[in-house]
Amino acid sequence: MDHLDEISVEDLQDALDNVEGNKPTQRLLAAIAYKNGVTQSELAEWHDTGRRTIYSWLMRFDTDEPLEQAVSDDHRSGRKRKLSESQQEEFEQAVHEPPEEAGIGAPAWTPALVQEFLEDAYDVEYSYPAAGGC
Repeated sequence: MDHLDEISVEDLQDALDNVEGNKPTQRLLAAIAYKNGVTQSELAEWHDTGRRTIYSWLMRFDTDEPLEQAVSDDHRSGRKRKLSESQQEEFEQAVHEPPEEAGIGAPAWTPALVQEFLEDAYDVEYSYPAAGGC
């Protein structure tokens, strides 16, 4: 944690004033506590996480970027939704009822039946992982 040695508690507290979100705040609080003598094992217990997680949080400070950036996760845009919000709500309502309510002659929803329903009702294709996948 050489780089953390070069960062003052005051710098960490200043960064704490400038971050938003739970994770960046947690990471800065962990670094402040670590600088004040709390062990990684104790931090892991406090934050209900593993020692490896605490170690990776503290390693984020081994960078030349501003502290606020070091503790924040990169934006992850994710995949575009296939269903609109209203379609998603309709779908969720449908699968909370027996398949017969949706005009399907089956006693219960299965992944294959849901996949077929989505394709028929919304013209979208979803795949589901095979059992015991990689």
